[in-house]
Amino acid sequence: MEDGEEREWGAKAWTYLSSVRSLSPLIQCITNFVSMDLTANTLLSAGASPAMLHSPNESPDFTPQVNALYINVGTLSDNWLPAMELATQLASKLNKPWVLDPVAAGASRFRLKACLDLISLKPTVIRGNASEIIALAKASFPSTKGVDSSHDSTDAVEAAKSLANSSGAVVAVSGAVDFVTDGNRIVGARNGVPMMQKITATGCAVTALIAAFVATDPSHAMEATASALAVFGVAGELGMETARGPASLRTHLIDSLHGLDQTAVISGVKITAI
Repeated sequence: MEDGEEREWGAKAWTYLSSVRSLSPLIQCITNFVSMDLTANTLLSAGASPAMLHSPNESPDFTPQVNALYINVGTLSDNWLPAMELATQLASKLNKPWVLDPVAAGASRFRLKACLDLISLKPTVIRGNASEIIALAKASFPSTKGVDSSHDSTDAVEAAKSLANSSGAVVAVSGAVDFVTDGNRIVGARNGVPMMQKITATGCAVTALIAAFVATDPSHAMEATASALAVFGVAGELGMETARGPASLRTHLIDSLHGLDQTAVISGVKITAI
């Protein structure tokens, strides 16, 4: 039964990846300085079109043209918050999907408030590690170890459900198993390799990939989110076959994502209902 379910999800994930490759959705990324390079290259290798555009003076003209918006608070500053809020307001007004990565949400009161204010603007998807999702669900500080998680993803499943119900967003918790919930349904994606955690910004990059997948089918954000997480994980697994460490895995991960074919996706994706 599980094999059949995984193959169904694999076929679904392949459909999403194929759609990204054929439609090349334009993804506006207001992301952190650390992740810009890997995020842009991940989107390009998957077939999407990244735009690293964060000036509030440009968003009124540019955001209406995008297929999805990606917000990442990793290197948050007072100067960037107005741009994030303006872009998300425009995206919501125009019914364009937008995805939030609440990096280190519980590391400071400033950061937690900024994330909660952004969530009030109704993201389509929120993707974070376990500690970040718990911090947002409980609106509590401090509850993260910098940008790293001090919890396993299994610890945050109930918090993710709570946050999904309160925000109206699909919530994804990254970890050894990636959990995705809409507040009612839960699925687990079991792809990836531990070495991916040794590469800075892989979490940021996969959240951008979620935005690209959701852009092709906004009405099925949960399925698109789980598929993006699994596809990124499959690329990591294939990249690890020839990588010698984190630096080479980074390169092979991007190459593998670019080269994924139908067989690799359908046979490699491991998503099941929880």
